[in-house]
Amino acid sequence: MFKAAKTVDFLFLTYYTDGSKQRKRLSSLIRLYFPLYLSRRSVSFSALRTERPINFLCRRRAAEWMMAMQRSSGILMPVFSLPSPYGIGTLGQAAWDFIDFLKAAGQSWWQILPVGPTGYGDSPYQSFSAYAGNPYLIDLDLLRQDGLLTQPEIDSAFWGADPSRVDYGALYQNRLTVLSAACCRGWQRDAGAVARFSAENQGWLPDYALFMALKRRFGGRPWQSWPEDIRLRRPEAVERYRRLLAADVELFTYLQFLFFRQWDDLRAYAAGQGVRIIGDLPIYVAMDSADVWAAPSSFQLDENLVPKEVAGVPPDYFSADGQLWGNPLYNWDAMKADGFGWWIRRVDGARRLYDLLRLDHFRGFERYWAIPYGDTTARGGHWVAGPGMDLLRVLTGWFPDIRFIAEDLGQLTPEVHALRDAAGLPGMKVLEFAFAPEGAGDYLPHNHIPGCACYTGTHDNTPLAAWLQEADPAETAMARAYLGLNAEEGPVWGILRGGMSSVAELFVAQLQDYLELGADSRVNTPGVAEGNWQWRLLPGQLTDTLAEKIYAMTKRCGRLPK
Repeated sequence: MFKAAKTVDFLFLTYYTDGSKQRKRLSSLIRLYFPLYLSRRSVSFSALRTERPINFLCRRRAAEWMMAMQRSSGILMPVFSLPSPYGIGTLGQAAWDFIDFLKAAGQSWWQILPVGPTGYGDSPYQSFSAYAGNPYLIDLDLLRQDGLLTQPEIDSAFWGADPSRVDYGALYQNRLTVLSAACCRGWQRDAGAVARFSAENQGWLPDYALFMALKRRFGGRPWQSWPEDIRLRRPEAVERYRRLLAADVELFTYLQFLFFRQWDDLRAYAAGQGVRIIGDLPIYVAMDSADVWAAPSSFQLDENLVPKEVAGVPPDYFSADGQLWGNPLYNWDAMKADGFGWWIRRVDGARRLYDLLRLDHFRGFERYWAIPYGDTTARGGHWVAGPGMDLLRVLTGWFPDIRFIAEDLGQLTPEVHALRDAAGLPGMKVLEFAFAPEGAGDYLPHNHIPGCACYTGTHDNTPLAAWLQEADPAETAMARAYLGLNAEEGPVWGILRGGMSSVAELFVAQLQDYLELGADSRVNTPGVAEGNWQWRLLPGQLTDTLAEKIYAMTKRCGRLPK
């Protein structure tokens, strides 16, 4: 048995216990993980004869997580939805003000959507990198205060005509030009800090910066259409383009430095105010991403690097054709063979951003929907077994200090529930799903269990005010009867009360629900390609009166920070 430290922090993996095979397997693990181990807290490996001890520990950890979380609540609000004069919400003053609002409202959590760089379609779930931050979210006023931009430079660009919607076209046309001016002033000034940042992020930053420089070189085309030598990452081509595009590589490196400097300041402020951040870990990465370009063997691609099948979900509540996401599927056999190192590095990157991780589309870890590449809908897909506990055992073992929430929504089976429970992860209960005539009893508040998280809805749901107008009348009638909705309290606030009073340790509502906004504030409509990820809060919509009202409900339901 190998131990990487004198004390065993956590029983990690189940592997062979017969002689040379065990030694060979563990030695490969040591080579893969020991550099990361040396840079982190003490984590050790143990070879186990059965899975029973690890499963026991996972169940115990679920209870421990919830005890640590205590009874609390938070608000779901994307960063891009914050108000600003520059086209999109950023990490600047409005974000700091929102943290103050959360504190005043008695909230412990700010749940956001992924903050990676977005491309065509603008979805934060189709990012150019699983590690990088979105340059659009870098606050321009903070750069001006830092001497990196002037106000005339900021004002010279068009940021969109409607402050209630993100104009991604305007951002695409103008943001990089303005940020380039900041890089010109700051690259030499911040050389030492940038060098340290680059060294700390050596595992992903060089590939990402070169990838973005190449996309700029080739007119934004996806990497599959690049010249063969760089598409296939031949070493001589990589070095040649890195020299040729050195200025752009520096630019995209510096923008990540700026993003994470602003992010770290914001997160530190949030922690000081008693507010922690919940982030989404998308199950898949985009085909047009540095992640796939840099590690194609981790994905189901043919000899020409074309996907064999792609990700999505079958027809469901949201779409009669299913959802054709188009993400490449993982080569789970290859990932398992190297101890899921790709996933360990990815989660380690996410913990750099968030205090709690929501595992998006948890159903896909048990069984995923594989759609033939080239299909125009998701109808022709089929179910394929996922990595299951082989992966989750590694993640929960390697990161005992991270709390996860399983997004266990969609077409669930007993096997999905069993996987969630074996991994010791709290699941989600969505109130908008609770009142379906065909029965969704597990989502009704009286059936909630302490080890779960209750949501009014996710970013894929319409706000409550719109749901009350759009849902099946039988559903809304049941909600009114079950929750005692009335005009004096207001039906939206009655549903909020129902969720807030649940026994679930964590309750999260969309900000739109507290504001009683309608369908035009919906963040995303699954299966619809356009018009998503655009809603923005307007200045002045968050008031002291609203914070006091949320605080009073939070206090009545025993969810104030301890």
